[in-house]
Amino acid sequence: MHDARAASPLYWPIAALRAAYAAGELSPEEVTRESLSRLKAFEPKLHAFLLTLEDQALAQAVAAGKAYRDGHAPPLAGIPLSIKDTFDIAGAVSTRGSLVYRSHVAAGDSGAVRRLRAAGAVFIGKTNTAEFGQSATTDNRLGDDCRNPWNIACTPGGSTGGGAASVAAGIVCAALGADGGGSLRIPAAFTGLVGFKPTFGAVPDENGFPAMSDFCCAGPLTWRVADARAVLSVLAEQPLARGTSAKPLRVAFSPRPEGRPVNAGVAEAVAAAARKLAALGHDVAEAELPVAGWSDIFGALVLEEEGRLRGHLLRSHADSLTDYERTTLEAAANLDPAAVARSRTEHAAFRKRIDRLFVDYDVIVTPTTAVPAFPVGRRPQTISGQRVDSLWGAFPFTAAFNVAGSPAVSIPCGFADGLPVGVQLVCARGRDAQLLDLAEDLEEALGFDASPVIDRYSQRKPEPVS
Repeated sequence: MHDARAASPLYWPIAALRAAYAAGELSPEEVTRESLSRLKAFEPKLHAFLLTLEDQALAQAVAAGKAYRDGHAPPLAGIPLSIKDTFDIAGAVSTRGSLVYRSHVAAGDSGAVRRLRAAGAVFIGKTNTAEFGQSATTDNRLGDDCRNPWNIACTPGGSTGGGAASVAAGIVCAALGADGGGSLRIPAAFTGLVGFKPTFGAVPDENGFPAMSDFCCAGPLTWRVADARAVLSVLAEQPLARGTSAKPLRVAFSPRPEGRPVNAGVAEAVAAAARKLAALGHDVAEAELPVAGWSDIFGALVLEEEGRLRGHLLRSHADSLTDYERTTLEAAANLDPAAVARSRTEHAAFRKRIDRLFVDYDVIVTPTTAVPAFPVGRRPQTISGQRVDSLWGAFPFTAAFNVAGSPAVSIPCGFADGLPVGVQLVCARGRDAQLLDLAEDLEEALGFDASPVIDRYSQRKPEPVS
């Protein structure tokens, strides 16, 4: 194990950290102070956080310590988490990644945050995000672009890029994010983490910020599948204990969905992961996936909602918006209502089409992204010698399963160009527990065990938090 991961309890499995708390070997307060110290040391290079919640975090840690001493600690008691800044925390600023909301203070917790609070989690801070979650990279007008702990010249992806950076740098044990088109899985792939998007509707976020509402799901970013399982059990309010598969699963492996180009190193790592599944006894066969048309459905329904909810910002705050959000709202203003109606009909048909695919297969396997992380502000224009569009070219494999409503997870499976690669596993709607079990089996078989090199970029070592 990498020295940093061996040394810091912030890299430990959540179960191991809970056991250390229960035994009195560590206290939630000292781990929280270490988390805050690492944030202070690394944040100038990473730009992962938009807000630090030091006083609240320390108070939550003290309460967690008392809960362990009293013998009734809830499931995430004393576990440091970060919260994407599209989620409301009572009394804290919720910018949603936008200058427009830089002074907006939330009146209450959103549903997902309320569940994590009740489970005893420690909220270290609110993480950087694309404006209104509308980009697959993490850049906005609130400050510098978020950076990847594996190479700070590169993006961590988005829109939950700050959450991914906070976990990958060992600042927190897990991050709460949201995935409307890949916003958990893309940054997970770029930073060597697990990103789990549950079945649409399985994790409610009452009174949450509406964006990509036809497709978006709250979920976790973690170092390992067992930790994702622990956080999801809280978010979904149902136990997701590990089970076993009684029979080989039928696996549809699609190395290049829709014939899209894939970086050679990414393709090699994902193919090796598919071979591992076969070695585990599953029936793996290459298959074409019937996912054509997802982008038209996704685009029309996202534009309709953005225009309806935020179109007024073109009149009142146009100069405060990012270029990509302004472009989105301008396109929404010209959207044909007939196209929206057609997309709603096609959305229902698309879901049924993917549901039928799961009659013949139990699992779909694809690359999570077409490339490893790329330099900040430089989306690839070509991949494997083929021209690609700037919007979806680097990450064309995740959003189809938001449209389908299927549970999907990215787990790290290797490296390309010295940066992590993710493999995406997808199951039928409602099969989240089965997906977690398979992902954990594959994770163990792959043995991915590496940490980013953020420490070498820090100009100073973590300092104690007073």
